[in-house]
Amino acid sequence: MNWTDALDKAMLTTSVNISRFKSQFPYVSDGDGKYQLTDHASWTEGFWPGILWLSYEYSGDPAIREAAVSSVASLKERLEQGNYLEHHDIGFLYSLSAKAQWIVEKNESSRQTALEAADRLMRRWRPSAQIIQAWGPEGDSENGGRIIIDCLMNLPLLYWAAEQTGDPEYMKIARIHADKSRRFLVRGDDSSYHTFYFHQATGDPLNGGTHQGFSDGSTWTRGQAWGIYGFALAYRQFKEPYFLETSKRLARYFIAHLPEDQVAYWDFDAPQVSGTPRDSSASSIAVCGLLELVEHLPDGDPEREYFRQAAEQSMTSLIDHYFTAGSPTEEGFLRHGSYSVRGGISPDDFMIWGDYFFLEALMRLNSRIPGYWYERLPTDPG
Repeated sequence: MNWTDALDKAMLTTSVNISRFKSQFPYVSDGDGKYQLTDHASWTEGFWPGILWLSYEYSGDPAIREAAVSSVASLKERLEQGNYLEHHDIGFLYSLSAKAQWIVEKNESSRQTALEAADRLMRRWRPSAQIIQAWGPEGDSENGGRIIIDCLMNLPLLYWAAEQTGDPEYMKIARIHADKSRRFLVRGDDSSYHTFYFHQATGDPLNGGTHQGFSDGSTWTRGQAWGIYGFALAYRQFKEPYFLETSKRLARYFIAHLPEDQVAYWDFDAPQVSGTPRDSSASSIAVCGLLELVEHLPDGDPEREYFRQAAEQSMTSLIDHYFTAGSPTEEGFLRHGSYSVRGGISPDDFMIWGDYFFLEALMRLNSRIPGYWYERLPTDPG
């Protein structure tokens, strides 16, 4: 199945899901092919709007646009009420919803919502520790000095806000956090910690750890994928060679540790035995990161072709062996994603973020539409 055929199959699923989900947001499935739905209680509600905006850009279907606009309105209300926002994933929530609508339609109300979301994310900044705190309230005894690698994908909301407003503070804080993530989350062998702890008052580094990986010293594959993509986006913004090199290091490690079918297990250090869960969502994120990385490598660079080929091989495997291909009974795109194997939460199911990044990867490969992490140039598609 080629990229276009896969996109057309994904459009079928998206169109049917609009009537299934109505005003709610899909989260993960529970082994039955059906998504659990939430109003607003998680970090994941931005991915469905992201799917809708990508689908509208591809199809031009006004019914999909209507659903996308409605989802943005719902997230705007959530921001105004301040519900379930004691975390750093405001970037995931609002880059793929309000910022997406601004990028697609130049809707001023959505632009303002996205800027307000960026301000909300800035409230996670902890000057003493010099970090954006991942989870929980300021001073929290467990999480007050904690960062996680996922946050690299929340920083683009701050990059964008700095460009939109001319206020350098957004960029300053984002860069400090990206630099600190590079120094402490990336290990010397090019693997990564999921989380890292700092002394809340002094910012002194304490130790690396995990929340969802196999062990504190293991390499959780979704975290490694966030790193590939997040550092490539940091390079796009800052043009610092060390961000590009960090993305390349993480990418080489990810590719070298893939199994034969080029789709990751949930943790690179988990015993790979019969029944060990895969994480198709990690591979879909990694593909997007690899395709972003390729954009920053010059023609003739041998790694440019190496990374692109790796991305296409993983996508081919995802399409051939994991994609539901418009199945009328299944609500997700990708089977065999894992949320939290360690926590026993949906270890082998649909993941809405996996679906989003799978669709983004297809759009990058087919239409060169890159998603909603950065403002597009006038010459870009979309």
